[in-house]
Amino acid sequence: MHAYRSHTCADLTIKNVGETIRLSGWVHRVRDHGGLLFIDLRDHYGMTQVLCDPDSPVFKEVEKLRSEWCIRIDGTVKAREAELVNPKISTGEIEVFIRDLEVLGAAEELPLMVFGEQEYPEETRLKYRYLDLRREKLQKNMKMRSDVVASMRRRMWDQGFREFQTPIITASSPEGARDFLVPSRLHPGKFYALPQAPQQFKQLIMVSGYDKYFQIAPCFRDEDPRADRSPTDFYQLDLEMSFVDQQDIFDTMQPVLTGVFEEFGGGRKVDQTWEQISYRDAALWYGSDKPDLRNPIKMQVVSEHFSGSGFAIFAKLLEQEGTEIRAIPAPKGGSRKFCDRMNAFAQKEGLPGMGYIFWRDQGEGMEAAGPLAKNIGPERTEAIRQQLGLGVGDAAFFLGGKPKAFEGVAGKARMVIGDELGLTDKERFAFAWIVDFPIYEKDAETGKIDFEHNPFSMPQGGMEALEGDPLQVLGYQYDLACNGYELLSGAIRNHRPEIMFKAFEIAGYGKEEVEKRFGGMVNAFQYGAPPHGGCAAGIDRIVMLLADEANIREVIMFPMNQRAEDLMMAAPSEPMNEQLRELSLRVIAPE
Repeated sequence: MHAYRSHTCADLTIKNVGETIRLSGWVHRVRDHGGLLFIDLRDHYGMTQVLCDPDSPVFKEVEKLRSEWCIRIDGTVKAREAELVNPKISTGEIEVFIRDLEVLGAAEELPLMVFGEQEYPEETRLKYRYLDLRREKLQKNMKMRSDVVASMRRRMWDQGFREFQTPIITASSPEGARDFLVPSRLHPGKFYALPQAPQQFKQLIMVSGYDKYFQIAPCFRDEDPRADRSPTDFYQLDLEMSFVDQQDIFDTMQPVLTGVFEEFGGGRKVDQTWEQISYRDAALWYGSDKPDLRNPIKMQVVSEHFSGSGFAIFAKLLEQEGTEIRAIPAPKGGSRKFCDRMNAFAQKEGLPGMGYIFWRDQGEGMEAAGPLAKNIGPERTEAIRQQLGLGVGDAAFFLGGKPKAFEGVAGKARMVIGDELGLTDKERFAFAWIVDFPIYEKDAETGKIDFEHNPFSMPQGGMEALEGDPLQVLGYQYDLACNGYELLSGAIRNHRPEIMFKAFEIAGYGKEEVEKRFGGMVNAFQYGAPPHGGCAAGIDRIVMLLADEANIREVIMFPMNQRAEDLMMAAPSEPMNEQLRELSLRVIAPE
């Protein structure tokens, strides 16, 4: 017999009754039924109930066992009584009578319990992550993560892609976040950087004549943590293709991600039709460039109904350049109580409040109610109702000003309304391509033109587009939104050196600076670069959605805490003097 096990803790069935077997695993739970000891023995695969009574030669040793001891048992498989069968586990028809026992690893008193779903402080969970990872939910999440990555790889190979690895130690390159720098011992005073993404390398792979590349790529960014983003490193499904346009990328990615979400989504509906929504429309309709389309509410501009109206606040606001009034329809939200609640929500978000109108049945017909309705009169109120397609029992909320100042709050309000009124379909994955991103923006204070989004995107219209108003230039750049999260970002690349230099010149970067920063790629583009494009999908975030988790740390094996610290390995740590001398470095203490 094998030194540790003849079966896993998920293998044994009624067919094994009478056999002598060997199992190894962890003591999940001990139950003492008056001299009869029951132990749930757990390994990576499942659970088996083992038992011991005073007739067993190792009864006294079994009495000493405690939670999370790692043990090996030999025993005889027995059938459970019919009324004691546990249909929830694969081994629920049998139990094992212990004949021999070996303690493989005793456990001290536990800082957190593995059995059950008790809540523990995040600091405790991360410091003792190896115990936290034994818990059923995290075991399930990590298995899913591994299976999702394997599924992605199969699907990419099936589409004709090959996997290539790109360097982990490279040159610093501005990708929109801070680099992690690595000092060079052989070149004192110089630094490598960990790649924020394989962006330049994958484009160079296309220049090298490889048609379809993908990689499960680690990326490193020194960022502030968020619930849906790791503060140090993350993994993405990274890909690039030659001789393609934007639609080719969409047609490639949709079946890959649809298949993954159907395979691991737990039976939830996966949208088969993915809308393409412009960046500006997404901001207008949803207040977000990563809209949650499970919520059917679409915001609309209603400025014309308030211009010159009796509601002085909005009327005067509209006299200022660049302002507008937007309405958030709220089907079934037509009660003063709900409207007051949403008004309080807006105040918590830092706004004076939200105007509202709701429509009620007065017996002799429909009546518009609320302060706004009284101020603007029945004719304007009715025009608003018809534009929004609302009726009795419905409401609408209103926000005004310069859109960028209130869009974020409007987007949050839209989601709160959808959730509270039961309009959001929680059993669905709803996807949308967000397209037509503006390449440039103007700084409100300095008036300077700078890049708003990816500077390497090919401008729509090429060189000709760059001769006009920069704020009107759109890029062949796209994101994929799902259920309120950005899952993927990509672009058709600017592979023409003359267009690239012009694009950077508009943002104030001279040719010399571009060559200094991106010399490898710019030089390569002078030797017959093909049109190419690609994208990267965030694996951590995809698994977070599939596992129905609100925090990305629940799907990462060894995550950092909120302050980008590894409490388990005590990182970051202070270097030894010998290390610093070797690297020709000196640490200056912060003031």
